[in-house]
Amino acid sequence: MKIALIQSDLHWENTLENRKNFESEINSIDSEVNLIVLPEMFSTGFTMNAAAVAETMQGETILWMKEVAKQKNAAVTGSLVISENGKFYNRMLFVFPSGEIQHYNKRHLFTLAGEDQFYTAGTEKVIVQYLDWKICLQVCYDLRFPVFARNTENYDLLLYVANWPKIRTNAWDALLKARAIENLSYTIGVNRLGVDANNYEHIGHSQAVDFLGNYILEPQEKNGVFIVELDKNTMYETRKKLDFLSDQDEFEIKI
Repeated sequence: MKIALIQSDLHWENTLENRKNFESEINSIDSEVNLIVLPEMFSTGFTMNAAAVAETMQGETILWMKEVAKQKNAAVTGSLVISENGKFYNRMLFVFPSGEIQHYNKRHLFTLAGEDQFYTAGTEKVIVQYLDWKICLQVCYDLRFPVFARNTENYDLLLYVANWPKIRTNAWDALLKARAIENLSYTIGVNRLGVDANNYEHIGHSQAVDFLGNYILEPQEKNGVFIVELDKNTMYETRKKLDFLSDQDEFEIKI
């Protein structure tokens, strides 16, 4: 599978400018890819002003994602602020080239920023099946909670989108590698760049890690599109030789 990671600064609470920016980046992709990954809250930045920026599942950004997926014949994923049934969600959308949509509502809300006061937490772990790959969708702060990400479903790719600040970059790098190693799974993290309206700086460090914790794409600190290619067969061969997942503890997550 060929995956495009798009790392960029974000225009604060300006969905139109962010769509224009990402459309330009996506149009610069001159080779065929299967999946395009955008950061967390890619249309607004990590805002707690949910009521002012929220869109519905029929909103302009969703329509835009569908059009991009159709034109590029590639799935598109990233999170945005969604309003539904009187609640707000930090929702990661996975838009198929066909226009079909699956989504994951961020489970672990970032209490230090008050995210839990404005958004409703998700209650389900979501595994998307796409091109014979099983992809686990996760958002930013979820990275700190390994039990929720534990590979009990035999997924192939663990995917994080984020607005992770520079001050905690060491944790971002370490935890992405840890999640890859402990789950024997490809792991990708896509983060933003720039300084947000709360004066938090982000230096990206979008990256791709293989199932043994080796970099496929080392952490990046510049604006751009970074393309990686993953080989599922190599991962399966390694899992047969190093069958660590068969020895994992049984547990039940109570939500």
